[in-house]
Amino acid sequence: MQRVLVVGCPGAGKSVFARKLSAVTGLPLYYLDLLWHRPDRTTASEEEFDGRLREILREEHWIIDGNYLRTFEQRLSVCDAVFYLDIPVGVCFEGVRARLGRPREDLPWLEDSLDDEFRRWIEDFPFSQKPRIEKCLQRFREGRAITVFHDRAESDLYIEHLRRP
Repeated sequence: MQRVLVVGCPGAGKSVFARKLSAVTGLPLYYLDLLWHRPDRTTASEEEFDGRLREILREEHWIIDGNYLRTFEQRLSVCDAVFYLDIPVGVCFEGVRARLGRPREDLPWLEDSLDDEFRRWIEDFPFSQKPRIEKCLQRFREGRAITVFHDRAESDLYIEHLRRP
């Protein structure tokens, strides 16, 4: 496991899992949200985002946290492991609400509310994003370890297993 993707619905626990995985494996961690979002809440251009992503993908070792389906196949084609947090939407909403008002290393600003657009994105995730993720994972399953977690306890157990000598 040298090139790892962590994907799933916002609030599923991707960033928490990715941080724990990075701590256990020593692999450098990159957050796609930090490539895309700027502190003033504007976004990078697609060209800038893509260029920075290409630089990361050329490295030999990494963990990349985030969906950004426009570049998902590009990342899948060079990774050797995928962790998909297929967590129920209700749990994801709880995760998003729990992080409101808390500084995060994976976002360049402080989230202080759950706006309507982001709420709809989460509500629609099972219909708009999940099928596309699963279709891509099916297409790219050969040559990659794909692990699906259906709750956070499963992801925690995985990390604990890695920590054992």
